[in-house]
Amino acid sequence: MQVRNVSALVCSMMLLGIGADAAQAANTGGAAAGTTPTPTTTTKSTIHLFPVTARSSNIAYKGPVYVKTTSGQVIPYSPTATGTTGTTASAATGGSEPAATGQQPLEVPPAGIGNANGPTTRPQLLVPGTTARYVNGLAAAPMSAPLSVQEIIWAGNELIGLPYIYGGGHGSFTDNGYDCSGTVSFALHGASLLKTPEDSSEFEGYGSHGAGRWIAIFSNPGHAYMTVAGLRLDTSSADDPSNQQGPRWRPLRHANSGYRVRHPLGL
Repeated sequence: MQVRNVSALVCSMMLLGIGADAAQAANTGGAAAGTTPTPTTTTKSTIHLFPVTARSSNIAYKGPVYVKTTSGQVIPYSPTATGTTGTTASAATGGSEPAATGQQPLEVPPAGIGNANGPTTRPQLLVPGTTARYVNGLAAAPMSAPLSVQEIIWAGNELIGLPYIYGGGHGSFTDNGYDCSGTVSFALHGASLLKTPEDSSEFEGYGSHGAGRWIAIFSNPGHAYMTVAGLRLDTSSADDPSNQQGPRWRPLRHANSGYRVRHPLGL
């Protein structure tokens, strides 16, 4: 009888010990004695950032081009020979048919593109994919980009061909010419991302630090420019074979040293 009682007591203590191990494991997130914990891994999603430098200055594009109409439809881009010169429908949609008499190929800016006295509404060009393209002196926005990115590109197109004027675009967003920061301000305002024009020093503290997913703004006390989905909007002809001054879409630079880099929050 006494031996039987001692045996029962020992068994009870063993059961209590096992239960305590299991309870401790549950309470602390660990594992019960004798088991191997399963390691947990966290997978970080890769954020795609557009390059802000390029080895080549070639930005020619011969792929399909579309235009967004006033009703919101997206149709193949086919400018006519009157007004803004451009390409035939087949060339604009990726074909090889030569431009008609009086028209110019995709790589050549339209003849009358710089004759306006202020911002000029231009076709809202679109191209497939995520990269902006250079078409007839204008930038075509990527279809897969957020609307605000597309609006920045279309706003930048309104300034193409206007002269560089120191202080231009600062007294008002509407002006007869623009300086570097006035150009960047106008483009951001086109997407409702800026309420009043900023100078290049103010852009050093604009938005968020570093290059964004779609946009990078480069600024120092003397100059400012921006890259949008793979193209550069700048008044300086640095690293641009065209050597033309004033607001224009240009190739990415070979380097961007000496500038602070910012971007609109979320872009």
